Amino acid sequence: MARTRTPIWKSIHAALTTDIGAGRYAAGDKLPTEAELSRRFGVNRHTVRRALAALTEDGVVHTRRGAGTYVAQMPTDYPLGRRVRFNQNLRAAGRTPTRELLTLETRAADGREAEALDVATGAPVHVYNGKSLADDQPVALFRSVFPAERFPRLPESLRRHHSVTAALREHGLADYTRAWTRLNAKLASPTQALHLQIREGAPILRTIAVNIDATGRPVEYGRTWFAGDRVTLTLADS
Repeated sequence: MARTRTPIWKSIHAALTTDIGAGRYAAGDKLPTEAELSRRFGVNRHTVRRALAALTEDGVVHTRRGAGTYVAQMPTDYPLGRRVRFNQNLRAAGRTPTRELLTLETRAADGREAEALDVATGAPVHVYNGKSLADDQPVALFRSVFPAERFPRLPESLRRHHSVTAALREHGLADYTRAWTRLNAKLASPTQALHLQIREGAPILRTIAVNIDATGRPVEYGRTWFAGDRVTLTLADS
């Protein structure tokens, strides 16, 4: 019987996994370039690229646009308490936070959004969809819904700041707190997997929450989908 050969890209995948596991490349370290890895293993770049893609799917590494491939960080602690602030949470964990705007629209509220925000079904709402990153690695997708009548020019502020806290502050809301949060586990859809750079069907954590002002009036209804192996959600008192 003919012996089945292991694909070369799998051998490269195994070798790099061993290098990372042995600490030759630590969390946050940049891997050699495709050209350097091609010379090391004596293969073309396409073969190296296939191995790196598999490592990315495994969550072992991540790519930064125009910068290269890096060893993934340990999961980031993300506190869920009365005040949940993306930038603050990531900086406290020693990570650099950024957000990417995906879509921003004003439309009629559906029944669930209307109930959460205490507005009439069909009332205008601003819907902010985006991606949250830590050190340029995608960690979550989010959708935030705001009552448009109360914050008529909020989309302009969100486009400038990509920060909900800063945008609401421009509209006179200096502080807001979490009224409630629900958490459940899901499997990544094809679109979510593409944005988060994980495999389709990988575990993700979804939070559903409402933020309120000092009078108890809802100001934001949000849903967030976290990459399950990149964030550890923790309960906090504040």
